[in-house]
Formats: sequence, C-alpha cells, structure tokens
Amino acid sequence: MIGPSVQAGVIHGDVHVAGPAPDRGPFPRQLPGPSSHFTGRAAEMAELDQVFGEGGNIAVLCGPSGVGKSALARQWAHSAQGRFVDGQLFADLRGFSGEMPLDPGAALAAFLRALEVPPQRIPVDLPEQVALYRTVTADRSLLVLLDDAFSAAQVRPLVPASASAAVVVTSRRRLTGLIPDGARLLEVGPLPSATAVELLERTVGRQRIAQELGPAQELVRFCGGLPLALVVAAGRLAGRPRLTVRRMVSELADETERLTRLSAVEGMSIRAMIEISYQALTPEAATLFRRLALHPGPEFCAALISAAAVGVERSRVSGLVEELLEASLLEEFAEERFRYHDLLRLYARELSAHHDPEAERQAVQQAMVEFYLAAAHRADLVVTPYRRRLPYVYQRPPEVLPVFADRGDALAWLQRERSNLLDAGRAAVRLGCHELAWHLSDVMWPLFLYVKDYTDRLEVDERGLQAARAWGNVLAEANMLKRLSRVYSRVGNHDAAELHALAAVDRYRVAGDVQGTVDAEEGLATLYADTGRAQQAVELFARVLTARRALPNLRSIGLTCLNLGMLLTRTGRPTEALPLLAEADEIFLGLGEIDPYNGARVLLGLADAELGLGHLDAAEKAAAEAARRMAQLGSANERAEALDLLGRIAERRGDEEDARRHYLEAVDIFDAIGSPRLAAVRRRLGRLDDGNG
Repeated sequence: MIGPSVQAGVIHGDVHVAGPAPDRGPFPRQLPGPSSHFTGRAAEMAELDQVFGEGGNIAVLCGPSGVGKSALARQWAHSAQGRFVDGQLFADLRGFSGEMPLDPGAALAAFLRALEVPPQRIPVDLPEQVALYRTVTADRSLLVLLDDAFSAAQVRPLVPASASAAVVVTSRRRLTGLIPDGARLLEVGPLPSATAVELLERTVGRQRIAQELGPAQELVRFCGGLPLALVVAAGRLAGRPRLTVRRMVSELADETERLTRLSAVEGMSIRAMIEISYQALTPEAATLFRRLALHPGPEFCAALISAAAVGVERSRVSGLVEELLEASLLEEFAEERFRYHDLLRLYARELSAHHDPEAERQAVQQAMVEFYLAAAHRADLVVTPYRRRLPYVYQRPPEVLPVFADRGDALAWLQRERSNLLDAGRAAVRLGCHELAWHLSDVMWPLFLYVKDYTDRLEVDERGLQAARAWGNVLAEANMLKRLSRVYSRVGNHDAAELHALAAVDRYRVAGDVQGTVDAEEGLATLYADTGRAQQAVELFARVLTARRALPNLRSIGLTCLNLGMLLTRTGRPTEALPLLAEADEIFLGLGEIDPYNGARVLLGLADAELGLGHLDAAEKAAAEAARRMAQLGSANERAEALDLLGRIAERRGDEEDARRHYLEAVDIFDAIGSPRLAAVRRRLGRLDDGNG
C-alpha cells in the first residue's frame, strides 16, 4: 500500500505535482474470464501478437455488434497475460450498452485504486487524474483491456505512459482518432462457416450437429457467421434436446421473423444490440442506413450510394458513409465496395418498412435500379458502340456514374456488377417498371457477347421478353425474341429457337422495322446452318446480303459476308467463301475501334477457309492473330475456337505434339464455359491418342 510517507503526488491548489513513483503493491488481476464459446480466430490472435510484438501499444478491435470482439479480446488477453508482469486492468466503458457511456474519470479512478493509490489521493479533476495515472504506470508492464468503447476521447486518458504496456480496445466504431496515438485498427468479421459449425458443436454437442450437418451449415448461413446469433441459436437447441436443427432452420427461413427468433434468449437480443448503434446515428445517416438496405443485391459501389441518397447534397454523402462505417453498420470489404452483414440488412429493412412511406421506398429502389441501367448503358456505349438502342427517360438521372478508360475497363465493370445487374432486373419487375426491366435486359448484351453464360442469358432475355410484352412495345419484343432464338440454339433447343426466330421476323414486320426484319432473317439463316439445313441457310443468307446492300449499314453487310463465308467453308466451298471473307475483312479493318470483336471473328473465318484450301501458312497466321486479339478482348469462347483451328492446322502439318497442346488448351476453356464445341475438340484429341496407340 502507498502510505502517507510515500506519496504519488502532492496537491498544491489546483495543480497536481508528480512526486516519487509509488512502490508497487499487489498486481491487479482484473481480466474477465474467457468466453466458454470462443472458437477459432487463430488469424486474429496472431495479428494481435504481431501488433504488440512489433512495438505497438494500442490495438482497436472494431466490428458490428455480436461479431465477437469482446470474446476475442478476452481470449487474447488471457493467452498473453504472462508477458505483462505488473498485471492487467479492465474496464467496461459501456459505449453501446444502452446506458450512458462510462466517464473516463470514473474508469481512471478505479484503475488508480487498483494500482494501490489511496482514494483520498486521487484528484477530482480529469487532467490531474491523467497525470497521476501516467506517473503511476510510467515504468509498469501492464495489459489494459477496454471493452465497448464509445470514442477515442473516452479511451485516450486510460492509456498508460509505459512503453511496455499494451492496450486492447473493443468498439463498434473504428476509433480512427486513436491512430495518431499509435493505435492499430483490426477489423473483426463473422466466423467462417467451418468455424461457426464448430462453435455449434461445442455448445450443442458434436454428435447432434454431425447428424444434421447440412441443416447446421444452413443455420450458420442464417446467422451470418455472427457469434452472438450462433450462441443464441445454440442456446435454444441446447435447452431443447429434442428440437432438431432442421426445424430451427425452417423457423429462421422467414426473414421477417429471423431477428425475433434470434433474440429469444434472455439478455441476448440481436435487435436490441443493433438498435443501440442505430440510435446513435444522425438523422441523415439513419435514413441512408435504411435506404441502402433496399438495394437489390448483396454489395454495392460508392456511386450507388449517391443514387440512394435522394435529397442529400453530394458533398454530404461521403461523410454519412463514414458515419455508418465508423458505427460498424456498414462494411467496406474492398476499395469503394460496401455491404451489410445479413442481420444488419434485415434490421434496416424492418426499420424502413415501419418508418418510411411506401412511395418513398419505391422511389429509392427505382433510383438504385436506374443507376445500374445508366452505368451499364455507359459501359455498353464503350464496348458495343454500334448497337441500335431504344431511348429511356430516367425518373431521376444519376449524378455520379463510373468512367471507363477503354473497352476492357467497361467490360470489367459489367462483369464485376453482373450479379447486381441481374438483381436490378428482377427488382424492376417487382416494382412493376416494365420499360426499365426491358432496358436492364437489353443493356447486358455486351457482357453476354464476350462472356458466354447461357444460363444467365436465358434468364435475362426471357425477363426482357416478358417486360416488353407488359410494356406493350412491339420493337422491344422483337429484339428479345431474336436474342432468345440465338441462345436457345446455343443450348441445343432448336425447336424453341426456330419458333422465336419466326416470331421475331413477324414482330419486326409489324413494327415496320426493315433493318430489324433483315437482322431476324439472318438469325433464322444461322439457325438453319446450325441444324444441318445448309442449302436453306445459304439461300437465305444470300437474300439477306442482297437486302443488306440496299440499306445504309456497312457493318451489317460485313457481318452477313462473314456469316455466309463461314457457312460456305463448313460446307466444303472455301473458294466461294474467300471473296466474301475478304470483303468482310476490309469492312472491319475500317471499323477496328468500333467493333474489334467481329474483326477478330473475320480472322477465324479466313483461317478456316485457308485451311480448307490447304494454305497452311496463311491459315496459321490468321488463326494465331485471332487467338491473340480474342485474348485481349477477354472473349474466351472465340479464343478457344482459334486454338481449335491452330490444333487442326498443326495436325494437318503432322505436328501431333503442337496439335495436342492447342486442343488441350481449347478443351479447358470450352469445358469451363460449358460450350457445345467441347465434344468435337475432345473427339479430335481422341483421334490423336488412338493414332499413337
């Protein structure tokens, strides 16, 4: 104990003057016990070791409520307590407890008492308390655990002066104000699925979970890997030994009841914990929190947030986003990309349903969906500038849109936002915005041109057809019928393909669109070629080409020359094909910046025709250049076609090793994208292997 003869400091008026450092008495041992449910977190434990092993003195564990920050902090503190020979201090700062946050002066007084400073010698004024605390801790090796901090200002007075002390802080906020003090911020996220299942096993019993592993994994998904939610669910299972995991999963399947059912254990209300963070928001940030939860997909970019912030000055939006991030009510998981934890999104949607007028909710949803249309339209103009498009009038034109440096940049954006574009189309249908839904289907054409995903394309084009009919636009309907004909042909449903192709021709004629009618007839000719009706296809292509030459669209003439030339080559008439392919090549050379994709396709046609004539050097040169260009364009399917051609050319030369190399690479690509061309290339590989055998 510090007696009267050994003073920590002397009070002169209002000034605290530090005296000799007190003798150390019994070491404080204030750490709460480790959580009995603690599971995993090896990476986070190692990161804390690294922070303090590299000379750091403050680590802030931040993340949403219920993610397990406190349990992690306690677990690490117990594992590391032997390194701190002068003991451990602990304070629950009550930042988000629903009560008033703990005054740092009260926490300091408690710490000083734990460090054996007599109560009568503890100053009343906070600056004097801080000065005394720093004097007392100046040469002590202490571990200080500060749980549930509200702000940097609440934490800063509680940091010891010693270089050998360590402070671990947990908070729902990021507490960036502590960074100048040397703090490292460590984001704590949900548990991975396997670790979350292990947590259930530890609480409920390994055998019981093993018997229902599939439902247990689904339970983990519903809980979003959130330890608190998992403990609540596990507590209910443990309390009812005959309740199956499958039954509990079925109860949680209803999103409207999920938060309620995960708040059923006394003292563990997920909703109440989130509510405390929400209530601390400014009104504008709270509104944005509710609005962003209406986003149709699981993640979104910064520009989308501006679209959702209807009525908010653009200069204010970034500050509101920072407020949500600071409160751990929003996660930035990659640069300029954000998402909600599943349970936070459910809570925000509940709030929106109760507090926001339905008209406002629909307007916000439409604004977000229109953002995706406007951004995708901008990408479409870069990737396929030659396309014909129908106009669209926006409810509220988005103010912030992505800027694309080139075709690759625009295509990468379409691929990155693919899931959101699909969800936006579905949302437009739910909103009854049929014209908007059609445009969201139409604008995905550039992506499907380069990335051959027939499952998604079927969904998008079918939705576009239904939207066009609900909208009542015959031209829009014809467009989707034409697209559906092609995709049905690609997946082998030729009957459906022909029905849609004939319907497309009819609807274009009804609309009085001459170019559209010719386009649809060319699609029908392509279908004839795909289904073994070569002579019908050649005749129809020839009629289409004649019609093309009477229309002012040079690119369309080039496409028909290309398609007819390729067909003539496949039917053993490469001599007739070459002049058509040469004409197409000349046309697309002049359209290199506008349509590089079809320019590279012409090279595929030329390579095939030259191979048919036995001109192997010319064929190899064209095929190699096509492969190079398709790789640059990111068109995997057509690159594989070029590799297949290179394999056939090498096989004709008698170079079986080179042929096999090209075939194997083509097989890998065709297999990855589910191309119907895969079987033919595998047959060629098999023929090589049989010959060697």
